[in-house]
Amino acid sequence: MTPTIVSRFRTLLLLFLAVSGALLAGAAPASAHAALTGSDPAQGSVVDKAPTQVSLTFSEQVSLNDGSLRVLDPKGKRVDAGGASNLGGTAYGVKLHAGLPDGTFTVTYQVVSADSHPVSGAFTFSIGAPSQTSVALSDQAAGGGVVGFLYGAGRYFSYAGFILLVGGAAFVLACWQRGSGVRPVQRLVVSGWLTLTASTLALLLLRGSYVGSGKVGDIFDLTLLGQVLQTKSGAALVSRLLLLAAAALFIAVLFGAYAKRDEDERAAGAEPSDAADGDPDDAADGDPDDAADGDRDGSADADDLAAEKKDLTFGLAIGGTVVAAGLAATWAMAEHASTGVQAGVAMPVDVLHLLAVAVWLGGLSTLLVALFRAPVEAPIEAAAVRRFSRLAFGGVLVLVATGIYQSWRQVGSWSALTDTTYGQLLLVKVGLVALLVGIAWISRRWTAQLAQEPAPEAVAAALVEQRSASRTPATVPADSRRAAQLARQQAAVASARDKRVRDADPHRSGLRRSVLTEAGVAVVLLAVTTALTATEPGRTEEAAQRATASASQRSGPLSLKIPFDTGGEDGKGTVEVTLDPARVGGNEMHVFVVRPNGKAFDVPEVKVAFTLAAKDVGPLPVTPDRIATGHWSASGVQIPMAGDWKIAVTVRTSDIDQATVNKNAQIG
Repeated sequence: MTPTIVSRFRTLLLLFLAVSGALLAGAAPASAHAALTGSDPAQGSVVDKAPTQVSLTFSEQVSLNDGSLRVLDPKGKRVDAGGASNLGGTAYGVKLHAGLPDGTFTVTYQVVSADSHPVSGAFTFSIGAPSQTSVALSDQAAGGGVVGFLYGAGRYFSYAGFILLVGGAAFVLACWQRGSGVRPVQRLVVSGWLTLTASTLALLLLRGSYVGSGKVGDIFDLTLLGQVLQTKSGAALVSRLLLLAAAALFIAVLFGAYAKRDEDERAAGAEPSDAADGDPDDAADGDPDDAADGDRDGSADADDLAAEKKDLTFGLAIGGTVVAAGLAATWAMAEHASTGVQAGVAMPVDVLHLLAVAVWLGGLSTLLVALFRAPVEAPIEAAAVRRFSRLAFGGVLVLVATGIYQSWRQVGSWSALTDTTYGQLLLVKVGLVALLVGIAWISRRWTAQLAQEPAPEAVAAALVEQRSASRTPATVPADSRRAAQLARQQAAVASARDKRVRDADPHRSGLRRSVLTEAGVAVVLLAVTTALTATEPGRTEEAAQRATASASQRSGPLSLKIPFDTGGEDGKGTVEVTLDPARVGGNEMHVFVVRPNGKAFDVPEVKVAFTLAAKDVGPLPVTPDRIATGHWSASGVQIPMAGDWKIAVTVRTSDIDQATVNKNAQIG
């Protein structure tokens, strides 16, 4: 390989590492795809008496273990009974011990979302009244730290390996069957298999620590590994390893028996007849039957070899498609496609999407290797490049169709497309795909201009030079160091000669440059795509934001001002009712009565009643105590459930004059 080519490949590698590192660092902590949408007791609430259990509601189903939900008292001691359970739907709960004291309690949770990503968090609630707490929580989010980075890197390399393996094999079978015997192409496909196998094994080992403690020391914990094998993600990774064993057999046949069949077929097709090759046993006697027999025998052998190769091609195509679809399904069955709306449709669509990406980008990588590393005496044919151009075009169509569906499913709204991390990454991906298609169009133009016949005169002259050099015996000095130096010089001369041959055809040289540019953009596209799979979908993120906003709106004190008129002398004024924190459970209520001029109104009696008509609850009467002139208060006002409550206030200004006014407000 020439220094220029080495430099170009090194640039691509550095670009991949830089983009991957940046996206890994940015995306790893935000990999949770299930969001906490509610809890009972609510976050920050103060309840009058100790609850018997704590329940949490998520945006999607999650997986639990014995330590997934924990409740800690003000001293940091666990007060839950363990054994968290599903309460129905996406609600999960854990029982609490009896006789809990007053104070602030901390609820921590660490679960695994349905699309395999860890979710963790914590919140507090208080019994009776808030208190100091000694509980210290870790700043590291689930799925972060060193283990999170390693797990993210494993995901990147698993996608890259899949693309090289599937795309390279598809390129050989569908576009350039002669490539099955080209060493650089073989190394590319085998490196894809090795990368995917190694990364899958690494993910299997990292999985337990990734969704659990996040400690490096837990990576080789066999107990955690056993737990991982019982999960959906563990089953997907084990299935991938089994399919990779089948893929190893496929590669062995493709680059072994199939390459041999292709070589034999070419040799049989090029072999002259016995009469034509000057065989004295046949040509000398002038017998036309011998010459005819030789032609018929050679033709029959070629036909037999062609038939065998055709059957083997068909078998490899069917078997390879099944293995490739199975490998793609190991992602679809455990990640985004397996949860959310229309999961039954989304999983096969995701398989098609992954296969289209592999055929396009993996084939592009193989074409790049063929253009730069194929032997100059057997370069990739223009017809093979055109076949790949048509195959890649079909892959792009499938990619666009499945991508539109996936985008709708994961984003759900225009606002999520622009206001969420997932939507913004998706826009970057769309832009990169558009850029890649534009460069591919330029490559198609170069492909159309490739010569149909053998290379032009400059290439032919270079080939003659190369053959002459190969027939010239090299003088091997006795000194081993001189011999090594001479070998390096001969290798440099051969490399320079190969480069002259490749650069002699301007159309092929232009195609190499455009394909190399495509590969550079594809490296960035792959990194962005993998980061997208580790980012919370826009639809889920928006739902979590709405739940958080709703909770924050409900978390502040409720204040209502209602004018009244009892009809008697000096009977007009305004009553203000405040409820803090205006949540389900215990609340503190204050009532202020003022005259029209804003001064405190000393009325003899105030009563309040709460009614939730939608649930046929109430009225729930509350009689506040007089605190000062115009100020009444009640503590421990219980709101049993969230809803649109009607708050009715009765104000009596004299022995016979009173009025009841009301106003609705959302509580809880």
